[in-house]
Amino acid sequence: MAKSSELAPKTQSVPSLDRALAIFEHLSASKNGMTLQELVQSTGLPRSSIHCLLLTLQRHGYVHRNGRTSRYMFGLKIFSLANAALSGVKLREQAAPFLVPVVRKTGLTTHLAIREQHEIVLISKYENPGTFRLATWLGKRMEAHCTGLGKAMIAHMPEAELEQMIRSRGLPRHNESTIVSVTRLKAELARIRKQGFALDDEEDEVGLRCIGAPVFDDTGRAVAAVSIAGTVLQITPQNLKDLAAPVMEAAASISRVLGYTPDSGPGKLINSERSTPSTVTRASV
Repeated sequence: MAKSSELAPKTQSVPSLDRALAIFEHLSASKNGMTLQELVQSTGLPRSSIHCLLLTLQRHGYVHRNGRTSRYMFGLKIFSLANAALSGVKLREQAAPFLVPVVRKTGLTTHLAIREQHEIVLISKYENPGTFRLATWLGKRMEAHCTGLGKAMIAHMPEAELEQMIRSRGLPRHNESTIVSVTRLKAELARIRKQGFALDDEEDEVGLRCIGAPVFDDTGRAVAAVSIAGTVLQITPQNLKDLAAPVMEAAASISRVLGYTPDSGPGKLINSERSTPSTVTRASV
């Protein structure tokens, strides 16, 4: 498929559409939405232009303005479009029967994600209605080096590809727990390969932990990952081993559906029998 930069190079873009897409991109990177002034500052676009675009998007249901905080965030319309687009992803359908039991066994929000370029993209989310609600959505993009989903996948990435990812994106610091050293990241990835799952120990967001396990395809490549996420009170050193087991079981089952066998390639099929650490070890910074 041709890259966007290769499509009709002599045809000019539509400025208003470029600006609307810039608003979407900035909103997608925010956890709690953005005010009009914050969007003006972050995009560098004229206040009047952004205001008109926001009004148009709001009227069509693509953005919503919180009357109390004056913050703009995605509206229901954009979620329905994202869901419709992702519904065609075959992996979601194949994985669904294995993800629902994870929620039942752990009581925690369960995600399925894939890697697109050097970002992690959520394609499935299952929640326990009675538990803490995470600010995640289908289509959300995240860093690979500081999330359980991302580390589970890049732990099985070819060395040259990993190096290229690090050169391209770096290792942005999200907080004091984020791994920003290449040496320490590689040591962490080696530990993940050995134990069979990845742990995001408040590395992406303070107060939250995530356990992720890789999904392999028939060539042995880690093409996706399954995770559970919760607060530091829900995922603790005492229950880590028990919570990791169903995540690894689900990832292994999906891998088998995709045609993976231990002889398929570089990946090693995960199973709940494998020994797992019984304590949470905070990743070194």
